[in-house]
Amino acid sequence: MSFDIAKYPTLALVDSTQELRLLPKESLPKLCDELRRYLLDSVSRSSGHFASGLGTVELTVALHYVYNTPFDQLIWDVGHQAYPHKILTGRRDKIGTIRQKGGLHPFPWRGESEYDVLSVGHSSTSISAGIGIAVAAEKEGKDRRTVCVIGDGAITAGMAFEAMNHAGDIRPDMLVILNDNEMSISENVGAPQQPSGAATFRQALLFPARRRKKGLLRRTAD
Repeated sequence: MSFDIAKYPTLALVDSTQELRLLPKESLPKLCDELRRYLLDSVSRSSGHFASGLGTVELTVALHYVYNTPFDQLIWDVGHQAYPHKILTGRRDKIGTIRQKGGLHPFPWRGESEYDVLSVGHSSTSISAGIGIAVAAEKEGKDRRTVCVIGDGAITAGMAFEAMNHAGDIRPDMLVILNDNEMSISENVGAPQQPSGAATFRQALLFPARRRKKGLLRRTAD
């Protein structure tokens, strides 16, 4: 499908994160509305994962607006939730080609864009990879931020637990965002799914946590 500028006037102004950061903050809610409608319109004509991406529209806009991507590293676990990320990072006009011959990859893919830090698909790998990237940036003296976005399904895996345990010990300069949308292939079970268990687990790993249900993210730090 061709991109209809008249239908999405604010989204038409954004084909890179540099252009996104030129927009006034007041226009971001309108951008989010258009981004969500465009995602629905385009992916419904091809195929792909709807729910995860629709649930991360505001989060994606906020992260790319606040952080200096692609210099700052944004890692998506699994990648189902990364469709808005693809649209905002130069692939807007091709989003309808996902899962088509010669089209975009359904997940972040390093060979597709400099914004895709890792080629992903398997779950629960983002935090451990983010630790390595954050430690490397520190050793190289680069003032680079590392952000990992992981869902409540992927975070139940042992690999994610081990990575959080490691991060809580060495305290790298990185941010882990838990996208707790209560969605996974099967129902999540176990101690972290209980409110008291989740809080105790985060405290044990020295991870401060904030829960934000509505609105764009605030600037995390200067």
